[in-house]
Amino acid sequence: MAALDEMTALERDHEVETDDAAPVIRKIIHVDMDAFYASVEQRDNPDLRGKPVAVGGSAARGVVAAASYEARAFGVRSALPSVTAKRRCPDLVFVKPRFDVYRSVSAQIHQIFAEHTDLIEPLSLDEAYLDVTENKQGIAFATEIATIIRARIKDATGLNASAGISYCKFLAKMASDLNKPNGQAVITPKMGPAFVADLAVKKFHGVGPATAEKMQRLGIVTGADLREKSLALLRDNFGKSGGWYYRISRGIDERPVQPDRPRKSIGAEDTFAADIFELKAARAELIPLAEKVWNHAENKRISGRTVTLKVKYADFQQITRSRTVRQNVRNADEIAEIAGTLLAELFPVQKGIRLLGVTLSSLGDSSGRVRDEQMSLL
Repeated sequence: MAALDEMTALERDHEVETDDAAPVIRKIIHVDMDAFYASVEQRDNPDLRGKPVAVGGSAARGVVAAASYEARAFGVRSALPSVTAKRRCPDLVFVKPRFDVYRSVSAQIHQIFAEHTDLIEPLSLDEAYLDVTENKQGIAFATEIATIIRARIKDATGLNASAGISYCKFLAKMASDLNKPNGQAVITPKMGPAFVADLAVKKFHGVGPATAEKMQRLGIVTGADLREKSLALLRDNFGKSGGWYYRISRGIDERPVQPDRPRKSIGAEDTFAADIFELKAARAELIPLAEKVWNHAENKRISGRTVTLKVKYADFQQITRSRTVRQNVRNADEIAEIAGTLLAELFPVQKGIRLLGVTLSSLGDSSGRVRDEQMSLL
């Protein structure tokens, strides 16, 4: 599918009516920094510019956190094992992540967003949704706002950003990938249904490999195929997500941009230098993870009632197990104990364990009142 050019048709074709009964066409921008972590490293170290760069650990058990576009040309992507990345790109340069720097740059970028709207929904350090239907500078066209934001980011940080503009979050997200890097694209309300119809479902934001494979078994390869399926069939096969797939296959996404997006967990994980086969050794690895989670919970003056254990085996199969208690956990030892109990139920193991993770959710303050708060510990 050819990338869509910048245009102001979104606004011209769908002017907001004064009639109270007419729907308001929202103007949503999805801003996505280009190869953010790697670009920061190349910006700060001129020797890395033009070279294939991977942010992450180069050790045998390391994983790529981000890759420069030079590295992506060799098939190096985030979440790829470092040994595989090095095999694909022998000249790959590994750089240790500097998350304090990335957070600082992200704060600069979000200040630029705030010059235009307070309706900002961060998705991560390097991307966010902005609702600019009504904006602080009174600019009529969302495409113009996106252009200004991208230029301001470049001036302030030296980094490139791409943007997608549409009437809903799903299509704004899809549009931001169309003219990467350092570009922007628009999907108008008139274009939305046709764009989705032509798109392979495996490229839909939010459709993972397992779901895409299940859809393929049902004869669903494109958005057009998805649209042909009844709501009942989709709900039968995909549960609550079936209604979502039914709507987005028609270009419908009514989710608002939420500045205070509900976030509900605190987690930490670790990948080991050697696979673990013994329960005693595995339980020992849970202790520092539980302490890290609890330290952050204490800093936020919150606790939680649900502990989730994440296990990734040597063959990269991943499972999770959770347990919810009646009252908030009180300390790191209790988190470790619950996670350890969940872990013990998996033993003996036939495959080695390469990664363990611990997450605390169902968060609440000291009174037990549920609170929306999430922190992903890197």
